[in-house]
This record gives sequence, structure tokens and C-alpha cells, in this order.
Amino acid sequence: MLTDFGRVFIFFLIAGVFVAVGLVAAWVVRPKRWYAGKLTSYECGEDPVGSSWVRFNIRFYVVALIFLIFDVETVFLFPWALVYKDLGMFAFVEMLVFLFILFVGYAYVWAKGDLDWDRPAPTIPSVRARTATLTNNR
Repeated sequence: MLTDFGRVFIFFLIAGVFVAVGLVAAWVVRPKRWYAGKLTSYECGEDPVGSSWVRFNIRFYVVALIFLIFDVETVFLFPWALVYKDLGMFAFVEMLVFLFILFVGYAYVWAKGDLDWDRPAPTIPSVRARTATLTNNR
């Protein structure tokens, strides 16, 4: 007679065999036609230009993180909306506080300029530019 752990072990064993059989079957059946285009970095039909070690602009990551933060936070609104009538006034006030904090975060990100896609490049002051403006103002 098997214990519960024995059943779980047999389940994992069968799952491992199932995966192994699928991988071996795919390896046997697949066509083996290698060509130069298959071995390039991109299989989309475009010729790669330059190095693949390109520095991306940090705005891509910042916008993605901001989207994830606000997207995950809005997911919390759905369970609350489903049981809104059963929770009462305390849950309503609690959700208003949550939305206020979310709005403050959104306003901060907006005021900081992280949502602007085309931000002007920062100007780095130099000693020569400073002396030129001082001599022109005299």
C-alpha cells in the first residue's frame, strides 16, 4: 500500500518520463537541415548589424517598471469591487486611501518626467561655456 508521499513520487516520476519521451521523440522526428541563416543571432530574416552588446536607453526599463507597478496595483481593485457591498464603509475608506497613495505615486512619476518619452538631453556645464557667458555679459 502506497503512502501519500509515494503517490506524489510516482506522479513526479511519470511526469519526468513523459517529458523525457517528448524530448526524445522531438529530437528523432525533427528535420536536421543546418544552414548559415539558422546559425545567426536572429532568425527573423533581418541581417544583424553591429554588435549585439548595445546599450539601451534606461527609459525603456523605467516605463516598463512603472507600467508593472501600476498594473499590479490595479489588480487589487477587482477583488475589492466584487465584495464591495459586503465589506462596508471601512473597506471603502481603506480603498480610497489606497487609491490616494497610488495617485500620489503617479503624480510623482509624472512630475519627475519619467513618463515623457522624448526628454531633452541634459546639458553638462563646462568651464569654457561658463567663462564665455561671463565675458559676453560684461
